[in-house]
Amino acid sequence: MDVLERDDLSFPQSLPDFQRLFPDDAACAAYLEKARWGDSFVCPHCQTAGAPFRFTSRPGVLRCRKCRCDTGLTAGTVMERTHTPLSVWFWAAYLVASQTPGVSATQFQRQVGLSRYETAFQILHKLRAGMVRPDQDRIGGGACDHVEVDETWVGGRTRGKGRGVHDKLLVAGAVEVRQHKPGTKLDKRKSGRYAGRVRLAVAPDRSAESLCGFIQGAVAVGAPIITDDWSGYASLAKRATNTSPSPSEATPRSSRSICRSFISSSPT
Repeated sequence: MDVLERDDLSFPQSLPDFQRLFPDDAACAAYLEKARWGDSFVCPHCQTAGAPFRFTSRPGVLRCRKCRCDTGLTAGTVMERTHTPLSVWFWAAYLVASQTPGVSATQFQRQVGLSRYETAFQILHKLRAGMVRPDQDRIGGGACDHVEVDETWVGGRTRGKGRGVHDKLLVAGAVEVRQHKPGTKLDKRKSGRYAGRVRLAVAPDRSAESLCGFIQGAVAVGAPIITDDWSGYASLAKRATNTSPSPSEATPRSSRSICRSFISSSPT
C-alpha cells in the first residue's frame, strides 16, 4: 500500500507534523486501523462490519462484537508479534523514510531511548527489508549509461580461525554509470560521470551461474556491462554483440576490464 495514494491518510511533511499526527500509541493504532479498513472495521474471521471492542491497555488489538475474536492491527506487517510500542515503530519508519543518508541502529537507539541495541537493529532491519520493491526495475538501459559489476567479501576480521575467508558474505553489486549533460558545470568533474542506481545481492559463490544469475535479475537487457576478467563473468560473452567497448562507452577501470552488451535474459 502506498500511503501517498490514499487521500484519506495524512502523511507528515515535517517533524512537527509527525508529532501532531502520532503523539502516542493510541494515535498510531488509529492510523493503522484506518489504513487497513478505512472508516469501517471488518472482522477477518466472520466478515462482520461494525465498531469493534477496544482496550485501553492493548491499543493494537480489536475484538469483534459478534464472534468475539481478536484481531491484531500489526498482523501481516513487519510489526507483527512485536513487544515494542507502536510509537517507536512509527518513529523508526519516519526516520528511515525521511532522512536521505539513513539512520544507524546506534543513532536510532539513542534518539528514541531504547535500552537494547538489538531491538533497534531488528526494527531498522525489518523496515529496510519491507521497503524493497519485489518488482523493482532493472538498472541500465539508458542511451548513455553502462553498468559496472563486481563482487566482494563483506565482514569483519575473525580471530583464531587461521587464514582464509571466515564468517563473511559474498556480495555481488551492480551500479549504473551515467553521464551528465554536455556543457554543464557538472560535466567537467570526473569526466562528467556519476553513479546512478545500485543493486546488491548476497551470492552463494563466485561461479558463473551465481554471478550471471545476479546480472540477469538486476541489469536491463541490452545494457553494456563492464566487469573484470574473473571467469565467473566469462559466459556473458555468449550473449554479447561485441567484446570490445564502443567509442561512446566509458574507458574501463583497468587493463583487465572488459565490456559486453547484455542482450539475453534467459539463463545459460
